[in-house]
Amino acid sequence: MAKKRVVTTKINGDTVEFLCEPRQTLLEVLRNTLDLTGAKEGCSNGNCGACTVLMNGRPVDSCLVLGVEAEGAEIKTIEGVACGTHLDEVQSAFLENAALQCGICTPGFIMQTEALLAENASPTEEQIRFYLAGNLCRCTGYDKIVQAVQSAATKRQSGCGTTACCH
Repeated sequence: MAKKRVVTTKINGDTVEFLCEPRQTLLEVLRNTLDLTGAKEGCSNGNCGACTVLMNGRPVDSCLVLGVEAEGAEIKTIEGVACGTHLDEVQSAFLENAALQCGICTPGFIMQTEALLAENASPTEEQIRFYLAGNLCRCTGYDKIVQAVQSAATKRQSGCGTTACCH
């Protein structure tokens, strides 16, 4: 067994320190060590996107990132998206547009959408489909997900005027 390493990182705005083996993935650390179970283990090989988190603002498949690589990084998980007890625009749009069913892929799609909207506040349908291509859904179908992303983009652009908006 390899010697465990101390990793200090920022997760959802809080400085966190954890021990992990060099072989452990960030997904394993998040779920099993830090009890942040929102990122889901779908394929364990980077093909489904269910484990997507933001690392230094960029979407990554946490099943492909080693926990030790989080040293000094800023990580945002699905648990850090809501504004207190209020869902943000992306989460609300997924609910309002019925863009979820079983929920396995939903956290990954939401995190990928957060990254997309940070890069491009007004994406076209083609841009949305391209950006989300690495995330797979076996239940809902992609049309409702695309509609949810379009709705979230519109809400963010308009400022949406509710206390639930944090952006």
